[in-house]
Amino acid sequence: MLFHAEQRLQRAQHQLKNMRHAAADAKPEGLMKRLEEEMKFNSYMVSEKLPKEVESKKQALYFLQKVATEPAMSQSDITELEAKIQEVNAQINELIEKRMRSDPVDDKMSLFRQQAAIIARKKETKAEELQEAKEEIANVEKEIAQKSNQARDIDGSEVLRGDEFKRYVSKLRGKSSVYKKKRQELAELSAEYGVLQRTEEILKQRHDSMQQHLQILEQKRGISGYSDTQEELERVSTLKSEVDEMKGRTLDDMSEMVKKLNSMIADKKSALAPVIKELRPLRQTHQEMTQEHEDKKTQYDSCAAGLESNRAQLQQDVKVLQDECSQAESQYHYVNLQKKIVEMQIQQVADEMKVYASPDPQERKKSVREQYTKNILEQENLGKKLREKQKLVRESHGPNMKQVKMWRDFEQLMECKRLCFLKQQNQVSVGQVIQEGGEDRLIL
Repeated sequence: MLFHAEQRLQRAQHQLKNMRHAAADAKPEGLMKRLEEEMKFNSYMVSEKLPKEVESKKQALYFLQKVATEPAMSQSDITELEAKIQEVNAQINELIEKRMRSDPVDDKMSLFRQQAAIIARKKETKAEELQEAKEEIANVEKEIAQKSNQARDIDGSEVLRGDEFKRYVSKLRGKSSVYKKKRQELAELSAEYGVLQRTEEILKQRHDSMQQHLQILEQKRGISGYSDTQEELERVSTLKSEVDEMKGRTLDDMSEMVKKLNSMIADKKSALAPVIKELRPLRQTHQEMTQEHEDKKTQYDSCAAGLESNRAQLQQDVKVLQDECSQAESQYHYVNLQKKIVEMQIQQVADEMKVYASPDPQERKKSVREQYTKNILEQENLGKKLREKQKLVRESHGPNMKQVKMWRDFEQLMECKRLCFLKQQNQVSVGQVIQEGGEDRLIL
């Protein structure tokens, strides 16, 4: 995690340095133009190119799965398929000719359709070239970061600055072109190996079918096993000669194989020569576009950094101003409320003065002063009565408490008498002895 964090820090520092370096000549118009171009390119990739590629990949995968599930085909099957393909192509050509003869308006539109198809193909090729260039740039930047980290681990300092870095990048591009060439050659050799392997399988199938046919003929003629015996004799007779000629034949085969490979390589080179000639100016154009892309990207990054810093500063200023505005609004509302309260108090004082200065005694009684004076007198009278009552309570507190104690004792005495009376009644009700006729009877 520490290593990855250091790498991210280094990339961020490098981007910051590039932004600061290119911040001088950045303009908003150029930034907006580059953003629009990038948006158009991304929308084209998402809406047109990538869906077509996905559909083509799915179709190719479907065909490959279909081919893989089918059994191995013989030469007759291949011939039959080729005949069907030729027949279908002939039908397609006839339909195209018929359509061109029957619909002159469509013939006029075909020119525009062809032009539109050519433009679409050019657009796709340019988009692919641009995508490859971006991928190559990303790979080169990743490799540069790895190399810089390795150099930093060795001596702790940055390397490859300026012209050295450009030379190193050009060297890497040369190596990548060599790698692509070698990879293409390897793919061609793999394809040729597949063709040879398929040819070997076809020849083995033919040989097996011929052997079966030969065995059937021998059985019909009554000489079954003759071919095996003949082959054994021929094998034994040619074994010694084959052993003697093995070395010379091996050398001849190797020389013949070398000649064939050289001729095939020469044919491939001659076939690829026009493609390479067309590819050279495209590579030059790609390099120029890559350099221009790097310059524009540097300008964009620098302008974006400047605009971002300005936006952050403006946001901070706006926030400060909004805080000040909210504080001023709250202060305004507070002062306005205080003003209304003071005005109401002034109005109440004016009304009070008007009522107090009125010659009518009934009107003066409505004043706040008179009301407060009346309330004060009432409270003073009430306090006086309460103090007198408190005095009476204090004076009668002792006798009253004594009387309360006497009453409680009286209640306790009466309770005791009640309990005694109830106990006596219970004892009588338990049983009664009655004497009658000289007998004692207990009645419960």
